[in-house]
Amino acid sequence: MNILVTGGAGFIGGNFVYFQREKHPEDRVVCLDALTYAGNLSTLGSLLDDPMFRFVKGDIADRELVRALFAEEKFDIVVNFAAESHVDRSLENPELFLKSNILGTQVLMDACREFGVGRYHQVSTDEVYGDLPLDRPDLFFTEETPIHTSSPYSASKASADLLVLAYHRTFGLPVSITRCSNNYGPYHFPEKLIPLMITRALADEPLPVYGTGENVRDWLFVKDHCSAIDLVMRKGRVGEIYNVGGHNERTNLDVVKTVLAVLGKPESLITYVADRPGHDRRYAIDPTKIHNELGWLPETRFEEGIKSTVEWYLENREWWENILNGDYKNDYERLYNGGGRLGGTK
Repeated sequence: MNILVTGGAGFIGGNFVYFQREKHPEDRVVCLDALTYAGNLSTLGSLLDDPMFRFVKGDIADRELVRALFAEEKFDIVVNFAAESHVDRSLENPELFLKSNILGTQVLMDACREFGVGRYHQVSTDEVYGDLPLDRPDLFFTEETPIHTSSPYSASKASADLLVLAYHRTFGLPVSITRCSNNYGPYHFPEKLIPLMITRALADEPLPVYGTGENVRDWLFVKDHCSAIDLVMRKGRVGEIYNVGGHNERTNLDVVKTVLAVLGKPESLITYVADRPGHDRRYAIDPTKIHNELGWLPETRFEEGIKSTVEWYLENREWWENILNGDYKNDYERLYNGGGRLGGTK
């Protein structure tokens, strides 16, 4: 098959590209990524000469570019990871999130309709459900939980989900959606909680924790998430939503302390900062549906996953140091010699 992965130079998308090439080497993967601030071409560096992989720089909201790519490639499956995803940034510039996360989704689905793509899969988030109270550990998000967004980011993702379902009902587009809990693992952009704590702790810098650190997240190792998406896009029922959770609930403070313990750094590095507006209290996903229908369960315990994640950051300093100093923004020009290799192999 020929699979389009949008946002494949990002954290989850990049891991998914590697997962596809390893598990399904017979399938060809095309990555479309605009290489905005969170897109890092060096994430895909070892694949750039793979004859079964192609990288294309471009914005999913660019209708002309997307249509030309679909006409050329005749995709069988489209998996949309491309999204602005940082809540704090969405508070500063909501419009950017609406353009990428909603209009970009529409452009992709219009192309899927025109060129007869067999499955469009939307990668979403548990943040569309809002949050759960801290004093009700018995409550979990299910696929029937009403949407109740808290930030421009989550509102844009919820809007995209509704648009995807509307395209299925109105136009018969074969779609599926997964909503995941917080991911962690290799290639995570350093502004996010776990990699931020790792990189700052290594430099013996203060570790900023919002409020009192009591906010709870369900942590999902990124490779487990990739395996769930792979199952849903290939075997999941058309028109359905599947929640993907890790059964690894931790407070933010517990996560930070775990990182410090793995690194052998003191908890005195923790510093508490003013909470952000509308900060969700607790996320927790019930993955019963995907388990019952497709047999999926997360395989990675948090204690194991966080150790391997810390080890990856220790062994790949150049990757994240290039992000922190801004050098990663030049990777496209460096690797493609000003565009000479644009598009990769076919």
